[in-house]
Amino acid sequence: MKFNTATLLSAAFLLASSAMADSYPWERLEKHNSVLVILDLQEGLYQLSRDWDATLYKQSMMAHATLGTVFDIPVIMSTSAETGPNGPLPAEILSLYPTSPLIKRQGEVNAWDNPQFRSAIRATNRTQIILAGIVTDVCTAFLARSLRAEGYSVWANLEASGTTTKEIRDISNDAMIRSGVNVVSLFAIVCDLMRDWRNTPGAKELIPWLDKYLPAYGMVARAHKAAVEGGEIQPGEDLLDE
Repeated sequence: MKFNTATLLSAAFLLASSAMADSYPWERLEKHNSVLVILDLQEGLYQLSRDWDATLYKQSMMAHATLGTVFDIPVIMSTSAETGPNGPLPAEILSLYPTSPLIKRQGEVNAWDNPQFRSAIRATNRTQIILAGIVTDVCTAFLARSLRAEGYSVWANLEASGTTTKEIRDISNDAMIRSGVNVVSLFAIVCDLMRDWRNTPGAKELIPWLDKYLPAYGMVARAHKAAVEGGEIQPGEDLLDE
């Protein structure tokens, strides 16, 4: 039996994926053990985030930043050379956390190389880190893998990290996954932290939040509300369960 190169590569990939799955068992996010890191989501660096629609990406950045207020978890912010071309964090983000640590790195590319940042993380006494940064391949990936090397569990917000191309985003996320980083969506982070719509925060707090930052789900809730309050069965809809 003959095997071509593509077949062999596919088999190798499946074996490697299986090995990684066994090496990094699933771990659930715990809001009482989580820290939110807002990393280099700076106004100047925003211009490099070209792998997402610009309007969508700004919304994703703000959604990530507000997770700390929704779930009441510690927040650590960090910037890189903010007085230079990288610029500051948006004022909307800074106003959310006036008393949270803001580590202004003057030269370190990897935030973990900054002693103040390391101290801020360790001072939380928490081991699960939720992060997003610009750019994905450097700011997010360097810190995520450094945290993994130090024994932390990491959830990288796919939608709130941005970089110059989709190709770079994809290989960077693959590299993080191989290091045991959980590269996940905003909705996955929210649902894992919430666990149950009956919790607090739960449906009451999160449905308005989702309507603002994840309008696709917000519209699901709006449609349900409209149906309950003033809807009627249309011809043919009564046949859908047959």
